[in-house]
Amino acid sequence: MILAAGMASRYGSMKQTEGFGPNQETIMDYSIFDAIRAGFGKVVFIIRKDFADVFETRFNEKLAGKIEVEYVYQELSTQVPVEMDISHRSKPWGTGHAVLCAMEKITEPFAVINADDFYGSNSFEQAAQFLINECHENKYAIIGYQLDKTLSDNGSVSRGVCETNEVQQLISIKERTKIYRNNSQIVYEENGVTHELNPNSSVSMNFWCFHTGIFNDAQALFTAFLNTQGNDPKSEFFIPILADVFIKKQGCSIAVIPTSSNWFGVTYKEDAPTVKARLFELIQTGVYPENLWG
Repeated sequence: MILAAGMASRYGSMKQTEGFGPNQETIMDYSIFDAIRAGFGKVVFIIRKDFADVFETRFNEKLAGKIEVEYVYQELSTQVPVEMDISHRSKPWGTGHAVLCAMEKITEPFAVINADDFYGSNSFEQAAQFLINECHENKYAIIGYQLDKTLSDNGSVSRGVCETNEVQQLISIKERTKIYRNNSQIVYEENGVTHELNPNSSVSMNFWCFHTGIFNDAQALFTAFLNTQGNDPKSEFFIPILADVFIKKQGCSIAVIPTSSNWFGVTYKEDAPTVKARLFELIQTGVYPENLWG
């Protein structure tokens, strides 16, 4: 499942479908390529309905015969009671809502990723092995990235810092905003106060592995969310809300799986040249072919 319904307000344009590879491949192209190599058999794009023509033009032909493709529209009214007034709202309800929107299209264990993040082949290999061999209704997973490998040179970022127990099960995700390098330290700001972070901390880049049982939880929690926060035009129903409720259930756990892959992405427009350069390096070293789809 690729979350691609966002408007990329900080980036300033539709970065999901921007070409970064030598043949105008998107970041999603590389994720799909890695997913196919790891054994995934279907990709579900979560998009806005007005993105449909762009996505179908970009992906349908080149992915035909390589992987099954589905599109799901994340609309404001999806899973919202018809009697609820949502005229005050213009943005989607968040990543947790995006997952819920796909419940009719997914009948097997699945991974969730962002459209604008490069995750690396090892991450998809780890996710595939977990989904095939370990995932069940009481056990999910998240791919954990090392904090100091997920920063931008062009501004601060927000990251979910993972707290784990002794067997690398998730205890909580603490959302830290305005993270950046400050000389030799990595820090974040909160309420005007600067705090240091461990550069080796495991952070979430929104690469999750779920059993389909999550849809039942998502329905119930989204209904509760609408009842309490539905009138707030800026409120969002995030995946970590689902994760937090899940790990508090008796006998349920989320494994934090480390990866050897290096993350990179496009938070800011200034990140684009770096992304292109890093993809070129991976092509030069034989990790990817120059023409990804032949």
